[in-house]
Amino acid sequence: MDSNLKAIIEKRVEKTIKNLEKNNMQACYVESRAEVADKVRELMSEGQTVAVGGSMTLFECGVIDLLRSGSYRFLDRYREGLSRDDIEKIYRESFFADTYICSANAITENGELYNVDGNSNRVAAICYGPKSVIIVAGYNKIVSDIDAAIDRVKRTAAPANSTRLSCQTYCREKGECMSLAQDETGMADGCGSPARICCNYVVSAYQRVKGRIKVIIVGEELGY
Repeated sequence: MDSNLKAIIEKRVEKTIKNLEKNNMQACYVESRAEVADKVRELMSEGQTVAVGGSMTLFECGVIDLLRSGSYRFLDRYREGLSRDDIEKIYRESFFADTYICSANAITENGELYNVDGNSNRVAAICYGPKSVIIVAGYNKIVSDIDAAIDRVKRTAAPANSTRLSCQTYCREKGECMSLAQDETGMADGCGSPARICCNYVVSAYQRVKGRIKVIIVGEELGY
């Protein structure tokens, strides 16, 4: 990465981390994806029960490989041969995990996490249940404010994830949420497809339990 661009990005990261900490979240920065697995390991103990939310970032950073190492009781939603009932059982067991790991759809410079889900197991676990939540996100997830976070989901995260999951939605076909064609776009406006993945919207601001949510920001573009 160009050194001048890196300097600007790191200033945004510094501001974001400062405000996450004001909101009672633990936050840190690592320069590359190669450092993520070691940082995640530092935040857990061997033998813990660990679950994950759906995330391309965790695969890109080697976190899934870490969890499959045998050092943890990993509730592996990606294991081959699972039925839909098996996956639903893992979703429910995840609420009792020691650690839950996922990414975020957006992180504001004001220190807020913005997440939108279809099944909503991920946003539910972020809000309550697991003793510890670790968020791993590339710097590309940082936005100025909640309005920018909403726009990011409608233009980038939702279309990309709908494509990844082969969902028959407007955003997969057109590359952006249909609500963007309206004069005024509300956060929850969208299509009426049964395959819609934008069903529940969660802003995580000030946290009552200090340090329960831990945010690792990575100095690379990761995920959607």
